Amino acid sequence: MNIITILLYAHSGIRWLIILAALLALGIFGYGWIVKKTFPKLGRILPAAYSGLLDAQVLLGLIFMIWTGLAGSGFPRFRWEHMAMMILAAVVAHLPSRWAKAGKENLYRNIFFAILGSLVLIYLGVLVLPGGWTR
Repeated sequence: MNIITILLYAHSGIRWLIILAALLALGIFGYGWIVKKTFPKLGRILPAAYSGLLDAQVLLGLIFMIWTGLAGSGFPRFRWEHMAMMILAAVVAHLPSRWAKAGKENLYRNIFFAILGSLVLIYLGVLVLPGGWTR
């Protein structure tokens, strides 16, 4: 097994952890927003875990893109578009950490929409790949 295969499997495998963290976060923050619960410690940990996993995914993707691009497959447009969308998704996923010191009254709603927004960007970023969601 070569390094490119390892990078591809790691990049492909982390997506399931990202989806799991996102679904868990959407459930917790959606529920907390609806019932107006007090903001728990998990409210800081879960968005940080989600954005950290997304950061690892972006890093693996960048390494994979550069490694395979320099190895001969080049840098076609879809790779640049995918990379840009994923970096933007990671930026949106980091917004909750900027809001940590803000008022708690809308924090559930804001985190819910930040995670949902990053998932939409991830979906659009995957669509630009050849094969899109069928891979």
